[in-house]
Amino acid sequence: MGLAAIVAAGWLPDAAHALPARALTFPRDHGSHPELRTEWWYITGHMQTQGQPWGFQLTFFRSRVDGTQQLQSAFAAKQLLFAHAAITDVRGQRLMHDQRIARAGFGVAQASEQDTRIRLQDWTLERSDTAREKPDFMTSRYTAQIAGSEFGLDLVFDSTQPVLLQGLQGLSRKGPDAEQASYYYSQPQLAVSGTLTVRGKRMAVAPDTGRAWMDHEWSEALLHPEAQGWDWIGMNLHDGSALTAFRLRRADGAALWAGGSWRAPGQPVQVFDAQSVVFTPLRWWTSPRSGARYPVQWRVQTPTGAFEVNALLDNQELDSSGSTGAIYWEGLSDLMAPTGQSVGKGYLEMTGYTKPLRL
Repeated sequence: MGLAAIVAAGWLPDAAHALPARALTFPRDHGSHPELRTEWWYITGHMQTQGQPWGFQLTFFRSRVDGTQQLQSAFAAKQLLFAHAAITDVRGQRLMHDQRIARAGFGVAQASEQDTRIRLQDWTLERSDTAREKPDFMTSRYTAQIAGSEFGLDLVFDSTQPVLLQGLQGLSRKGPDAEQASYYYSQPQLAVSGTLTVRGKRMAVAPDTGRAWMDHEWSEALLHPEAQGWDWIGMNLHDGSALTAFRLRRADGAALWAGGSWRAPGQPVQVFDAQSVVFTPLRWWTSPRSGARYPVQWRVQTPTGAFEVNALLDNQELDSSGSTGAIYWEGLSDLMAPTGQSVGKGYLEMTGYTKPLRL
């Protein structure tokens, strides 16, 4: 989902209309959609450098500021761009993260409408077409450059599978009302290459050790008024399959809405309905900083079977006080079969555990 920062900050307005179903077209829909209020490009994954495992996440957000749209000044903050990035040091059991925020314009922050080309100060994310080794789908290459205070990412992500359209051919419901929806597609099983820099030490990603997941989502919609937060997973399975599952929670922890998808290599997408996905917490961790109590081990029941999701580091809580003020949990996790065997790896995101989302 990747919207933790924008939504938890309460920047979405209090009215929305239902989005029409439409065919997504590429490369145009890889780009920005400033006519809608909220958008994000979200890449998570894992890799190894010098035999050491790492997790990483980077997210670029765009938020339309409704109150400034009629202003004529070039200095009016009509669109805000902000970004979060983090790495998980699995061996050292440590999370490092950084953030950026700026108004769009003046060459400091911009998001192209033609394709994925985003700049936020010294952080960038760009997409390009690559040679079609697989002629049945458009292949993409994403390049990301992130310079944080403790770490840097200079990574390349190459598609190995077609775009995965979430929901109804890219229109994904997020609640019981029609206006609670987004345009949403994923690019699972991205091959990862490039370098990671930690405390001045630059390390190459070991070949064939990295896999990433990219979500691009844009919307005019609100969460349902009863939504406290959500739990979401995006998992790359070792056999090439891709699993998405999410649920929105009420204040008592009960599910308000749920969904997701499954795609095996070379097969059509199987979309999950709201009644067919069940999240059950198995183990909790309490943050010493925020006091929030997060489930860091889950059982997730889906139409394609039951899985367990286990955080590889309990403390993967992010504090984005320097940009949006949100506190949320987002981290590298293992996907396990009921037998206890690891079948995949990806990211778990949990929001609304420090306080309810007030939109």
